[in-house]
Amino acid sequence: MIDFDVQTLIGAVYLVSAALFFLGLKRLSSPATARSGNVLASAGMLVAVVVTLLDKSIVSYELIAVGIVVGAVVGGVLARTIRMTAMPQMVAVFNGLGGGASALIAASEFVRLRDTADGIPNDVAVTIMLGTLIGLVTFSGSLIAFGKLQEVMTGRPITFPLQNVVSGLVFLGVLAMIGYSIADPRLEVFAGLAAACLLLGVLLVIPIGGGDMPVVISLLNSYSGLAAASAGFVLGNPILIVAGALVGAAGMILTLIMTKAMNRSIVNVMFGAFGAAPSGSGGDSGGPRTVREVTASDAAISLAYARKAIFVPGYGLAVSRAQHQLKELGDLMAEKGVEVKYAIHPVAGRMPGHMNVLLAEAEVPYDKLYDLDQVNDEFDSTEMVLVVGANDVVNPAARDNAGSPIYGMPILNVDRAGHVLVLKRSLNPGFAGLDNELFYKENTLMLFADARQSLTDLVNEVKSL
Repeated sequence: MIDFDVQTLIGAVYLVSAALFFLGLKRLSSPATARSGNVLASAGMLVAVVVTLLDKSIVSYELIAVGIVVGAVVGGVLARTIRMTAMPQMVAVFNGLGGGASALIAASEFVRLRDTADGIPNDVAVTIMLGTLIGLVTFSGSLIAFGKLQEVMTGRPITFPLQNVVSGLVFLGVLAMIGYSIADPRLEVFAGLAAACLLLGVLLVIPIGGGDMPVVISLLNSYSGLAAASAGFVLGNPILIVAGALVGAAGMILTLIMTKAMNRSIVNVMFGAFGAAPSGSGGDSGGPRTVREVTASDAAISLAYARKAIFVPGYGLAVSRAQHQLKELGDLMAEKGVEVKYAIHPVAGRMPGHMNVLLAEAEVPYDKLYDLDQVNDEFDSTEMVLVVGANDVVNPAARDNAGSPIYGMPILNVDRAGHVLVLKRSLNPGFAGLDNELFYKENTLMLFADARQSLTDLVNEVKSL
């Protein structure tokens, strides 16, 4: 049994770990300090794991060592090999694994305590049930999010008649089984509860369209934190409670920021089935319209001799892995005296901060990156805007077309610039399934090709000028 002095030391080290979590989270708020913030938070978790080894009543050293080695190897390999386009899927899987682990902890404590002489205390039973509910909803919901992002299932909302009613009934059934399990902890009822929680996670995510995936990932991340905090209460582990609460709070704050950026509510995201309209809806349906196609040679002249240019990256840039070519083009233009900035929409890409990470990988200076609120007023005085793989976040229908499903969503006002050059493979709609009115504007030029090839051609043409 650990004596009081050692327990006090363990508590003090847990406090140090918590402080490292707070400092790490603070530094993650800026791209310039995010790397060191990640290191600090990771160090805090390592310290917490090491000091937990002192408590022999938790688990054997061998199992902890195996877990550390396996986790480090798998995490290291994934971090080094995963493509940026698959990063959202990886985050979704990590969210699901975190929720699943918390649910397993809750289930193991339920099985262990129900067979003791005193049974399960009511306060512990409540936390076990919460950990099971949140953890399993996070697990199954994250798997559905992964399937939509990986395109192993349709990215459009999956709906059926009385869907919200069915979801509500399943939730009521979950509450009933939770109440019964607290009063009379039977394994068969708990097994039914677990199955219902998994079903609820599926029902909550399938009606959400691909355009809302960044919000879903952030929300599931929040759920995984709450599940971890519940596991901390079950085990009586303070550092797990702190870490889970931080993840839960940060994920929820980010979710609210992103829903505000989309002019949507969380309820609308979860139950609005956004994106269910047929592809191409939301734009002008007055018949065939004309686009103005341009060659790389002509486009390079406009870029090289502009006074000011703004680059707008989107998911297509990640798909083509063309961030380095975009950075090279920006550097060449800057050498010719062009003022170059990068405009980042809060929901560009398929996860929060997707474009920031992508451009950081290409070593684009942090002071060149501008959020929507910082840069939107500058488009009126900008001669050239280069849109690379972005679609829904630059669609003027969100601002001008009251009949569009995305009406009211803040966008980057690129159409107000002198000229807009869009690099895109085709006129296909974006992840939200809506036609983009920007493509048909008189000041818009289209360069149809893979983004990497287009940017390589533009780089070569600018070099020759």
